[in-house]
Amino acid sequence: MSHSNLQFRLAARPEGLPRASDWERVEEPAGEPGDGEFLVRVVYVSLDPAMRGWMNAGKSYIPPVEIGEVMRAGAVGQVVASRHPGFAVGEYVSGGFGVQQYCVSDGRGVTKADPALAPLPVHLGVLGMTGMTAYFGLLDIGKPEAGQTVVVSAAAGAVGSVVGQIAKLKGCRVVGIAGGARKCRYLTEELGFDAAIDYREEDVREALREHAPKGVDVYFDNVGGDILDAVLTRLARGARVVICGAISQYNSTEAVQGPANYLSLLVNRASMTGMVVFDYAGRYPEAAAEMADWLAAGELRAPVDVVDGRLDDFPDTLLRLFRGENLGKLVLKIDQE
Repeated sequence: MSHSNLQFRLAARPEGLPRASDWERVEEPAGEPGDGEFLVRVVYVSLDPAMRGWMNAGKSYIPPVEIGEVMRAGAVGQVVASRHPGFAVGEYVSGGFGVQQYCVSDGRGVTKADPALAPLPVHLGVLGMTGMTAYFGLLDIGKPEAGQTVVVSAAAGAVGSVVGQIAKLKGCRVVGIAGGARKCRYLTEELGFDAAIDYREEDVREALREHAPKGVDVYFDNVGGDILDAVLTRLARGARVVICGAISQYNSTEAVQGPANYLSLLVNRASMTGMVVFDYAGRYPEAAAEMADWLAAGELRAPVDVVDGRLDDFPDTLLRLFRGENLGKLVLKIDQE
């Protein structure tokens, strides 16, 4: 049976925030799986700040999405036809299926998504790329020790919310930086953070003096810009700064704003290290197993912000990330039309 496949393809390189004209809406027949392939019906599309970077031309840690290509995205879907011995019809799978309703896959980079282990959107969050990013970025690069102070920016987002919880599990004092009272309450009342700083209403540097009086041992940075600069002034001796993302800079039409206070790294014998999750691909199973145990034990929450809609809602739903509207992992649920 042939299926009609709606896709969103990149039509233009955005300047600033992506606009409707940057996308081309295409409908074509879904492919049929050949030998060793299977057809996936996409159910949930992952929406991540990194997608904005993938839309830019130029050298990065991963090739850009080319003009005319289906927009790159992680997704969870259900196998609806299979000629692959390892994937059966009816199974749920997670992979880079893109912003489209159907995808033919040969199984590379695809993992089973067991809905009995966790709800399907969680396989794009805590048990997916964002969870892997939080786990390896904090533990392998940040190397937190019990009793140390960990600060995380965009703390109510997909990665930050998991970073803070893992740091608490490791016995750290955790301070989250987020925008707005609702997010700050969520961090302290729902996720167990020790303190939250509302960067929209508070002076971040002053608030860090209060909440991290002995300095910041680990800073997990998702935003860059002014907040990175503020935290650099409060580093403890031997601090580790993990550079995961810079959402404050992604839609800027100006040159990227670098840290003015970087000499704090010298004074405090601190380090600043970039982190790309794909470097840890061979170790994803160990991280997923440990986090699944934490989820099952109730020691880790898996915040997911699911927008129930259609694939046509993708362009506007993506912008929720940059308007700061999501709590936890943002996912678009694709109702079949």
